[in-house]
Amino acid sequence: MKRVTLYSSSRSSITGQAAPTKQLEQPQTPDQPRQTAAQAAKASSRPRWREFYVRNERRFLGGAAVGLISILLVFTYSGLKPPREITQEDIRAAVLHTLETNTLPSPVAKAYDVIRSSVVRVNGWGAEDAIDDDKDKSVGSGVVIVDKGTILTNLHVVLGAKRVQVVFADGLKSDATVVAMQPEHDLAVLQAETIPDDLVAATMRSTADLALGDQVVAVGFPFGIGPSVTAGVVSGLRREFRSPEGKRLLTNLIQFDAAVNPGSSGGPLVTAGGEVVGIVTAILNPTDQRFFVGIGFAVPIENAAAAAGLPPF
Repeated sequence: MKRVTLYSSSRSSITGQAAPTKQLEQPQTPDQPRQTAAQAAKASSRPRWREFYVRNERRFLGGAAVGLISILLVFTYSGLKPPREITQEDIRAAVLHTLETNTLPSPVAKAYDVIRSSVVRVNGWGAEDAIDDDKDKSVGSGVVIVDKGTILTNLHVVLGAKRVQVVFADGLKSDATVVAMQPEHDLAVLQAETIPDDLVAATMRSTADLALGDQVVAVGFPFGIGPSVTAGVVSGLRREFRSPEGKRLLTNLIQFDAAVNPGSSGGPLVTAGGEVVGIVTAILNPTDQRFFVGIGFAVPIENAAAAAGLPPF
C-alpha cells in the first residue's frame, strides 16, 4: 500500500505554536507620492547650497575683507584730507561776527576783576580807647602782596596810629601790625593777624617796559568810599614830588591821570591786565584844597617790593 503524507498550511499542527502572520501593508493615498517628492527635492537642495558655500567660502570672506578695507581707506582719506586754507577774509568775518553778537567787557572792568580780591581798606586810630568807625584818624588803601596777609600801603596812612585795622574784600576785619617801613618812598608793610581762607595776592609787574600812554587803573577808598575804580594813562616817568609840608622829597615816581583823592593812598596802580606796577602815594594840587586836578603819583612796584623784602624783578 502506498503511504500518503499530509502537509498542513499551519505549522501549529506540528509544533503547537501559532504561525506568524504577515503584516499587511497599508495602501498609499494619492497625496503621499507628491509629499515624498517635495521632501526629497528639499533634502537634495540643502547639500547643494552648503557645498556651494563651502566651495566659495574663501571668496566670500576675501570679498568682505576687501570691502571693509575700502571703507576704512575712504574714511581715513577723508580724515587726513587737509582743511581749506583760512584766508584773511575768513578771520575778519569771524572777528566781526564776534563783535556783533557778544558784548565784551571793557579793559578797566577786566583789570578790576583781577585785582579786586587783593585790595584792602586801611583804618588807623590814635588810641585804642578812642576807636570809633565814624572818627577814624586816617583812612587809606592797601594791596595784598603775599597770601599770608602781607600788605603794602603808604607810610603816611599809618604813621602815628596806635592801632591799625584792615578790611579785606570779603568784609573780614583784622588788626594789623607795621612790620617794615621805607620813609624815603612813603611805604609801609603791614601784617594782618587774621586772614580770609581764600586770600589772593596781587601779581606784580616790572615797570621796565612801562611807557607813556599805557593804560592804568587805580583802585582804592577815596574819602573812605569804595572800593572805587578809576582809569587813565601813564603821563610821565621818573617824576619828583615834594610833600606840601616840604618834609619829604619822593623821586622816581610814576605820573598818571586816573582820578585819586585822599583815601586812595596806598592803593594799587595796575595795568590793563590787573598787574600792580605802583602804589598810589600822592596828588599834586596847587591850591590848599585836597582834591584831584589831574596829576597823581605812584611809587614803582620795584621800590615797594624792596620795602617788603621781596626780590627785585
